Amino acid sequence: MRIAFPVKYGTGLDDEIEEHFGRARFYAIVEVDGNGEVIKFSSKEVPFTEHGPGDIPNWLKSFEVDTVIARGMGQKAVDFFNKLGINVIIGANGRLKDVIHDFIHGSLKTEEWDHECSHENSGNCH
Repeated sequence: MRIAFPVKYGTGLDDEIEEHFGRARFYAIVEVDGNGEVIKFSSKEVPFTEHGPGDIPNWLKSFEVDTVIARGMGQKAVDFFNKLGINVIIGANGRLKDVIHDFIHGSLKTEEWDHECSHENSGNCH
């Protein structure tokens, strides 16, 4: 399984999950084997300063990501990911290594997120 996480600094497993996936400058990509062990970690800088609908989902798909775990994301973005066959989990918050651990062990706690968040009302997003 290959999982992408929007992160604040792209510095490693102690990094924090970014509030909104579309504003993240960096994504951590973590590969997990069938036993739930992290076997590969990389940090990718988003290659565009501005993005349009579908740009980030298509970019992450190029890394063969099958799951995205984020703090927040609008429904339109969720739909783009789903059309590409990428599972989306929203409401995750905290340090990357803690979120990975909790996800792998089935104990990831997610918080409510405003699914109506969009670029047009981004000032009202959490």
